[in-house]
Amino acid sequence: MTSVALSIAGSDPSGGAGIQADLKTFHAHGVYGCAVISLITAQSTLGVRRVEVLSPSLFAEQLDVLLSDLLPMAAKTGALGSAAQVELVADRVAEKRVTLVVDPVMVSKTGAVLLDEAGRSALRQRLLPCAALVTPNLDEAALLLGRSVSSAAEIHDAARALVDLGAHAALIKGGHREGEPVDVLCIGGAIHELYARRIDSPHTHGVGCTLSAAITARLALGAGTLEACRLAKEWLTRAIASAPRLGHGQGAVNHLEPVFAEPGRIGA
Repeated sequence: MTSVALSIAGSDPSGGAGIQADLKTFHAHGVYGCAVISLITAQSTLGVRRVEVLSPSLFAEQLDVLLSDLLPMAAKTGALGSAAQVELVADRVAEKRVTLVVDPVMVSKTGAVLLDEAGRSALRQRLLPCAALVTPNLDEAALLLGRSVSSAAEIHDAARALVDLGAHAALIKGGHREGEPVDVLCIGGAIHELYARRIDSPHTHGVGCTLSAAITARLALGAGTLEACRLAKEWLTRAIASAPRLGHGQGAVNHLEPVFAEPGRIGA
């Protein structure tokens, strides 16, 4: 049976992030991707110009129509635009018992605010307890916890704190730190550090969306959380290295990078 994965996120016309990146990533990993759009953006590799959040009624109708027909093995959230959207997702995920990856996209890389404080509060209180995994970067973890998350000790503590808020597991992405990009995964009370070599490339638009989508795809295929995170990180490293270098700004990674590395490839 074909595995189904669902993305609940915003639309990025440039194809580097959001729904577009998630669907390409799902396809690359061999799962059937479906999508519910939370918000529309006007953006390119140069940044976000405008954001329009879909109404709760249209958002809910997308979810309900889809889930009455296709039940995903795993789902992920990206940018959600309001507290109402967050609560709708929490309700539907709990009802359908879908394995959920929460990528808490709240501010774009260029500074556009995508989720206000009421939405962030709903995410902490309603959505994290539904999450099989939450995947914030350092800034997102700091926003969720209301404290500094920068040193190695702070990152380890933050991963545990996110699990204490209700998430089954937490993966804090370390790509914004100096040195090698080490991600910290807290699961089952244990801390795991996931290493990769840093690729010197300006084309990293949508890496967070793409990583969480790859993890979601691996979960939909039956992998455990630790294995899904490890495989997704290895694949993303190669996808950054083979970026197509499109656009006049921060371009996307290569979402068509083969899932299984060829001998000698970076990250193999």
